[in-house]
Amino acid sequence: MDGTLVDTERLWWEAVEQVAGGLGRALTVADQPDVLGRPVEYTANWLAGITGAPADGVAADLHREFADRVRTGVVPRPGALPLLRALAREGVPTALVTASPRSVADTVLDALGRGLFTVSVTADDTEHTKPAPDPYLAACRALGVDPAACVAVEDTQTGVSSAEAAGCAVLAVPSLAPIEPAPGRTVRPSLTDVTPRTLRSLLPYRLRVMTWNLWYGGTKVHDHRAKQLKAITETEVDVVGLQETYGTAAEELADALGWHHHRAGDNLGIISRHPITARFGDPDVGFYGAAGARISIGTGGEVDVWTVHLDCAPYGPYEAAFDGVAAADLIAHEEVRLAQLRDGLRRIDGTVPVVLVGDFNSPSHLDRPDVDWPVTRAAEEAGLRDSYREAHPDPVRDPGHTWSPVHAEHEDGSGRPEPQDRIDFVLHRGLKVLDSRTYVSGTPRPWPDVEDNEWPSDHAAVITTFALGGVGEPGR
Repeated sequence: MDGTLVDTERLWWEAVEQVAGGLGRALTVADQPDVLGRPVEYTANWLAGITGAPADGVAADLHREFADRVRTGVVPRPGALPLLRALAREGVPTALVTASPRSVADTVLDALGRGLFTVSVTADDTEHTKPAPDPYLAACRALGVDPAACVAVEDTQTGVSSAEAAGCAVLAVPSLAPIEPAPGRTVRPSLTDVTPRTLRSLLPYRLRVMTWNLWYGGTKVHDHRAKQLKAITETEVDVVGLQETYGTAAEELADALGWHHHRAGDNLGIISRHPITARFGDPDVGFYGAAGARISIGTGGEVDVWTVHLDCAPYGPYEAAFDGVAAADLIAHEEVRLAQLRDGLRRIDGTVPVVLVGDFNSPSHLDRPDVDWPVTRAAEEAGLRDSYREAHPDPVRDPGHTWSPVHAEHEDGSGRPEPQDRIDFVLHRGLKVLDSRTYVSGTPRPWPDVEDNEWPSDHAAVITTFALGGVGEPGR
């Protein structure tokens, strides 16, 4: 906050200068490490130690002097508000992490706009503040993200040390004291012209994978191909595993994007901004089945990506919700899907990291403890981890439903609520999950009035961002 988003670092220095001067101590450049980026209590104890004044009294004077200046002199730093507004427009969760007390942070939040921040962490909110990692770790927990998926923007060495100790990439924009570049740290003179894309470029090399059932190729919605391209472009994914391509969707999407593609039968496809060096599975696979491709990511290494589409009948959530089928029978009815998945699992090469995506048409055993759904259980037993549940372990708080953004009621006209469930998955082996989320653009109208929806599918997509073992060019 101070010196990064608003020009309060100067106000803080002036406040300390005022109090120190009253105690007979003039500040110099050598005092900056004990003042800049430090909480009030730290600087108060430091001043008390060198002047002999009571620390409590010094702290009270510092609070008063600083608060008076903040109330009358908050000025956003160059580029700060445009960056915050761009992050908000793109839906990027943003935390304010400051060593200032809550009272000062609230004043600044009111001036900048509270809606620009998802959470805020102040010196009052953690036992240890900067340079300890605690404030940034607390912010990451509140946002529900891995620190490795975050960029911290800081203006002091104290703040940089805190963010780096938490595991964040750092963009340093020095305000008063210089900061040297270092591995994982980028230094710029200001936030002018810094964009969300700039921040993404500072993260470790990553791979963002989407699974997407296109729903009859997207043909239920007007201008479906343009809307598919828009969704892929706006989410900045690298690889998409497709189901229900209905012929040429994979090739057409890849050609429009300038990407590589693998088509398998009339229903499955993989498109990738990175080169495809090998193709796996039956090239003439039927409507249900699996197809894979090896993706070469330069110095990031190789990853095998498989897309699967499993049989839709009988559909377990319908049997459970509408027919009251017992758990043992629900499990028994998964035999066809289980056989299809196991056939795909047998084809997977274990020599490189693998991502298995698809429409399983089955709930997860991680979501519904009353039924040990065997399809996802089999994938887990094969060493594949559920990336969405890694990122969001609580299925009550984060259900992650992918079926269905357009079906609120059952299609039979009975008016019965459509069971909402998570049946689309991004599973992996050998990678690190940075983030995972479901994705639907716009606010889809329910079936059958779907022709003008922005979202051209009856499934939500799932997008997972992985960190790769190798480090090459910066990720996007």
